[in-house]
Amino acid sequence: MEEHMFSLLRCCLLLVFIVAGYGRMEEKRVISLQKLELGQQRISQRCLPQKSRREKGATILEVKHHSSCFMTFSTAEDKHMNFIDADNARVSSIHFRVKNSGSRSTQMNPSEAQIPLTTGAKLQTLNYIVSIKLGGNEVTVIADTGSDLTWVQCQPCSSCYNQQDPIFNPAASQSYEPVLCNSPTCTSVQIATGISSFCGNDQSNCNYSLSYGDGSYTSGVLGWEQIDLAGTIIDGFVFGCGLSNHGLFGGASGLMGLGRTYLSLISQTMLQFGGIFSYCLPPTEYDSSGSLVLGGDPSIFKNTTPVSYTRMIMDSPESPFYFLNLTGISIGSVALDASEFYNGKVIIDSGTVITRLAPSMYKALRAEFLRQFSEYPAAPRFSILDTCFNLTGFREVSIPIMKFVFEGGVEVDVNGVFYYVKEDASQVCLALASLTYENEIGIIGNYQQKNLRVVYDTLGARLGFAEETCGWI
Repeated sequence: MEEHMFSLLRCCLLLVFIVAGYGRMEEKRVISLQKLELGQQRISQRCLPQKSRREKGATILEVKHHSSCFMTFSTAEDKHMNFIDADNARVSSIHFRVKNSGSRSTQMNPSEAQIPLTTGAKLQTLNYIVSIKLGGNEVTVIADTGSDLTWVQCQPCSSCYNQQDPIFNPAASQSYEPVLCNSPTCTSVQIATGISSFCGNDQSNCNYSLSYGDGSYTSGVLGWEQIDLAGTIIDGFVFGCGLSNHGLFGGASGLMGLGRTYLSLISQTMLQFGGIFSYCLPPTEYDSSGSLVLGGDPSIFKNTTPVSYTRMIMDSPESPFYFLNLTGISIGSVALDASEFYNGKVIIDSGTVITRLAPSMYKALRAEFLRQFSEYPAAPRFSILDTCFNLTGFREVSIPIMKFVFEGGVEVDVNGVFYYVKEDASQVCLALASLTYENEIGIIGNYQQKNLRVVYDTLGARLGFAEETCGWI
């Protein structure tokens, strides 16, 4: 009898240990370094996204990472330093611009549209690109939630960078019309967005000039044109016809503004899509696609978890940015309470690469991650990335699961934890960085948004997250 009781107790204890061990396993994620495409970054024959379709009334655009068709670097380190320098400049620009800008809403009868979205790795940027039609011409643009004005390079171009698509010629388009000087649209540009607009020398066209703070800029004239979003036709779309353009736009034709203000594509298509859009960013730079969906029908998403919504913080109506309240971060089973830190208000931005956190928040995250990842050797820092490891020789590693927690208890499982500086994995860095000052606004970058369906409901003032594998669609 005693032997039977002892055996039963031993089985129970074994079951407890198994369950406890399983719980601990759930706090780690195993990644295979063999499956990473380090050293296999190849130029495909087709650098730009092509697929687009309509499904259940939605426009779906293929999203690609935008990086190496046009620019080359002598070493991988040079390439990554170039990307991070540009990212730093963007963050500085955002912190400057967060004090200005503007937005309006209109009435709607929503339909849906899906647009393929891909990585921009093949056009030499860590941002994401989509292809649409402007005046019947294919153009490839960077999808940017931190910008409002959609613009492309135009003929006659006084100063243009190299792009893959032919430069748009408004003179050859039957649907193009210039925005006239002193018209309500021209006047509203500066009021709505802070973009400088002015009348040209001929006092007829409405000129614009827009700087992105990293030395990049576009200037030209505003125009009305027909755009085709995977079969959804929008007439009279206001865009920038860039005649002098310079900067880190790679081989893209220009930029698609997905911000909150009057001129953004989201505001201008309110009647068609109801102010709702979402994206799923592909996890790898090469030969990988996600999707940009215009419209709010969740049945076309491929999410594996329900969409959980958190409140958008409605900052100044002049701001193009989307603000959220970050209430906590967890590393493995250890929760870091963001309320203990100075500021949990953050911007979520598709155009920023590396997430930036307030110094106190980042310091706590870094210390806990190092404690749980202590069995792996350290490597030197790389620019702003100060937590790096040498994973050479490891076939796979176990990393602590990282989650961001937003207002309302919305937990987001972060897949994009590591930034691979060297192809042999000898310098792999935590893909987050510290801001300089506690009172600066944190930014959730696109590295922490991969393999997620991120849903922007601008009229409902909420933003949703769901897990989704972002591959070929």
